[in-house]
Amino acid sequence: MKRVAVISAALLLTAALVTPAQAALKVSDGPPTEYVVLYKEGADAQASRQAVEAAGGSLLKENTAVGVATISTTNTGFAAALAGSDVIEGVAHNRSIGSVPTTARSTAAVRKAIEARAVERAATGAPATTTFGKPGRGSEPLAELQWDMKQINATASGSHRYNQGDHGVLVGVLDTGVDGSHPDIAPNFNRELSRNFTVDIPVDANGAEVDGPCEAEPDKSCEDPADVDESDHGTHVASAIASPINRLGVAGVAPKVSIVNLRVGQDSGYFFLQPSIDALTYAGDHGIDVVNMSYYIDPWLFNCTDNPADSPADRAEQATIIKATQRALDYAHRRGVTLISAAGNGATDYTKELVDASSPDFASVPGEAPYSRTIPPSCVSMPSEGEHVISVSSTGFSKRKSYFSDYGNGYVDVAAPGGDAYDTPDNNRDLARATLAAYPKALAEERGELNPDGTPNVTHVVRDCKGSTCAYYTYLQGTSMASPRAVGVAALIVSRFGHRDRVHGGKTLSPRVVESVLKSSATRTACPNPPAYTYTRHLPNGTTVTDTHVCEGNKGNNGFYGRGIVDALGAVR
Repeated sequence: MKRVAVISAALLLTAALVTPAQAALKVSDGPPTEYVVLYKEGADAQASRQAVEAAGGSLLKENTAVGVATISTTNTGFAAALAGSDVIEGVAHNRSIGSVPTTARSTAAVRKAIEARAVERAATGAPATTTFGKPGRGSEPLAELQWDMKQINATASGSHRYNQGDHGVLVGVLDTGVDGSHPDIAPNFNRELSRNFTVDIPVDANGAEVDGPCEAEPDKSCEDPADVDESDHGTHVASAIASPINRLGVAGVAPKVSIVNLRVGQDSGYFFLQPSIDALTYAGDHGIDVVNMSYYIDPWLFNCTDNPADSPADRAEQATIIKATQRALDYAHRRGVTLISAAGNGATDYTKELVDASSPDFASVPGEAPYSRTIPPSCVSMPSEGEHVISVSSTGFSKRKSYFSDYGNGYVDVAAPGGDAYDTPDNNRDLARATLAAYPKALAEERGELNPDGTPNVTHVVRDCKGSTCAYYTYLQGTSMASPRAVGVAALIVSRFGHRDRVHGGKTLSPRVVESVLKSSATRTACPNPPAYTYTRHLPNGTTVTDTHVCEGNKGNNGFYGRGIVDALGAVR
């Protein structure tokens, strides 16, 4: 059973109310700071707004669907002032409000990793030993580099022969954005429904650069268009799901479904609470069939409500993140959205006690820094451990669980190929054992990865051209890459078995049915024998690293693979 906190419903309350003791906590001597405020379920919205105002907060935005609001305040006692309110469930820091730095955004900041920070690019710089083979009949030009699609039978001779997806099936990509102009994404990109729920953050509360200067034209806005990805992560994810069969580059798992960019991630790779909630409720309101969530909600990798290492304020904040996220997940699930998430890249068993020293990973208040905590199984990583969420672990070329992939019997639902650069006969790094998908040309240019004639000058970037149209692709690895491949199979399931959506058009299918077919059609994969599997990695610096992960469970359901490795062909047939 997943580690999910129990969320109790509150009684209907209509009176507001800030006590004299709460009002006494109000001070106004701090910098402008944003909070996410969770109203109690059933509470009157106007009463909740009055309580926020009495505590010194100004309403910036409000999601009435789940009772969540973003607040700006200079009151350093804002959270404490609302602690005893009858209409407020909880308060969490959202982000700092800083001034724009004069220096340009650094490459390091742009390429700040996601999830376990830097895992996706662990293969960067290693030679690709796989050569370009001749693609099979009906295959895309780079199909021979897509070992991952062969592993799940999402090929021209596999699932694509029977079902390539339905354009009326909508897949939401909750990520850093999607390059809607990429030639191998544009045909399936739904510009009309795509939204950006984020605002660029120049610097954090400590003055450190986050996203860098606001650059969106024509007025240097901090709100990027909904067809831009300045991180590359979201574009890679979208391509894996639905790159079309167009005789260019690669094909996705479901090459005819529609991609909807629901941007929730910062350029720097942070993912915050309010954008995630807004995107999930938007998905529920606009007929999105499946969403991919390859991230965890910052700043806490694990949210604990009673960890003795945390201050009372931090415990309250983490409780708010759990409750607010679960409300949004419930809302989307009730409205027909299948929820799929990456399991994480920490190489840890989520069902066992572990140590985390990465949180809080974003400075919402001055002086805040990560610290070491012992994490019991009662703590929750969101959204992957939320109710109704299908959690996906990563496999490598040989089908072994990737060395970086988190795992746990009862945590992982299914597995999918996400790459493993060290899954090689000699345990040396091979770039071709990561996964290949679309890459924004603008980023390749910004990062100096292209020659003057447009050809790549690095091994992790691949170019393919059809006539005068050229597109770029890159190798990444991570459970971030595994999750969208499972999402693609889920989209095929909706395409194959869904019925007409009378409200939004297109097709729809109950998330429970999608999950059932996804799991029942997966290839049952047993634990290694012996179940204590040792990973050996010969790093480029000459050192050797070994780690042992223990797989628990049986062939039908275990901690490495859940119910098995997803199978596109099995799902549609």
